[in-house]
Amino acid sequence: MSLDYQYDGDLRLAHAMADRADEVTLDRFQASDLRVESKPDMTPVTDADRAAERLIRSMLLSARRGDAIRGEEYDDQGESSRVWVIDPIDGTKNYLRGVPVWATLIGLIEDGEAVLGLVSAPALHRRWFAAKGEGAWMGRSMSSAHRIRVSQVTELAEASFSCSSLGGWEKRERLADFLALTRVVWRTRGYGDFWSYMLVAEGAVDIAAEPELALHDMAALAPIVTEAGGRFTDTSGQVEGPFGGDALASNALLHPQVLAYLGARMGQ
Repeated sequence: MSLDYQYDGDLRLAHAMADRADEVTLDRFQASDLRVESKPDMTPVTDADRAAERLIRSMLLSARRGDAIRGEEYDDQGESSRVWVIDPIDGTKNYLRGVPVWATLIGLIEDGEAVLGLVSAPALHRRWFAAKGEGAWMGRSMSSAHRIRVSQVTELAEASFSCSSLGGWEKRERLADFLALTRVVWRTRGYGDFWSYMLVAEGAVDIAAEPELALHDMAALAPIVTEAGGRFTDTSGQVEGPFGGDALASNALLHPQVLAYLGARMGQ
């Protein structure tokens, strides 16, 4: 890829941080002494989550001292129009059970827009990244990556839909809408977490949606999907990017059709 764009320095830093985080997370993956605790919201956190986030924060404080930092495991740091958003291990439940579908997510928000994202899934030997105006790429480094693009599927009857568990849809009283969509698409699979959205960006899947997410779950994903030619909104279609509290990603061509099923925010 070209080295002349606005965010190349930030992308290089994101790769360097991901390289270091991968070392930490892979070293602790399936470790017999992995320490697991429950957070106040009853979700799990491991010593690897915390170590990876501390490492990324320390690198940011050294290389981007003027930028703000927002992560999953620790308090926000700094005030700036540029905010780095970190999820040290997306898919912690997979991680602690030995399932290799987990990743470190690094996003950059500038002036309220998600402009850069990197997703590194070392146990899958995959990494995806994008920055505004630079396209979406898959590869372990900027020099070895190849460009990725969303699919060109135009009909729901031919579309592959990746989803999360049913519980979240039921909790938000939207299960009927979700099930209605699953009945009209060609195929439904629960790849889960970050992977659903990266498969949309690759063109292997056409639609991905989840009913309840935090900014750290989405900030890195949105630029990759959109730079690949897709669209990333909340499930109402009213909020572009990772700011709506839930997510709908598609190849853009299918977005209006999916919104006909998921666009009504029932129970809210």
